[in-house]
Amino acid sequence: MDAVKLASMIDQTMLRPTVGLAEGTRWIDDNREQGFAALCVSPFLVPAATEALAGARTRVCSVVAFPLGIAASRAKAVEARHLVELGCREIDMVMNVGALLEGDDTFVRRDIEAVVAEVSQASEGTGIVKVILETGYLDPADIARACHLAAQAGADFVKSSTGFGPRGASVEDIEIMRTAVGPDVGVKAAGGIRDLASAMAMIEAGASRVGTSAGQAILAEAATGGHAPDSETAQRR
Repeated sequence: MDAVKLASMIDQTMLRPTVGLAEGTRWIDDNREQGFAALCVSPFLVPAATEALAGARTRVCSVVAFPLGIAASRAKAVEARHLVELGCREIDMVMNVGALLEGDDTFVRRDIEAVVAEVSQASEGTGIVKVILETGYLDPADIARACHLAAQAGADFVKSSTGFGPRGASVEDIEIMRTAVGPDVGVKAAGGIRDLASAMAMIEAGASRVGTSAGQAILAEAATGGHAPDSETAQRR
């Protein structure tokens, strides 16, 4: 896999709470020609990203109920729809971890379904919903159950972490997630992935996207002698 193909699997991410419009706009401009799958930005940067990426293959991604996931389901759905109307085509929503841990599977599934329905309607079926599990709070059985619920709710991807939780992604997390959802749902590894070796490990474990704030450094490493894996499992299936 060359650097161009690797870039197409990366969600280059800027979600630091200290970033304002001026810095965010410069960051978008610096990343828009790199060939990333998406630029994932905070909701208030979506209009700037939409303008900068008009006509580009790189999609605009933003987050819903981030980073805690405890907003009311209707609030999550309304936020997701509004972001799509502003130009987002990919939504990373945070699952309600507390409800999952208490075993309220019906609530967790309906919470996700509410967002999926609004994104689908607002985007005329072109939007993508990724469900952030925050795996640092979950044991392997919880991770698998969360994946099954997200898939049942119509999510396009399951995603490991926000980057603001107790830890980032692990290879074990991604292996469990890929096994749980099978080949038809995407798996996004995020949290603590800052070099090519880490990205490679996640892709080889079954990730079809990698979320990172270090996308340019990873691509530079791949282009100057690093080796990225060439694996059929690396593609979104």
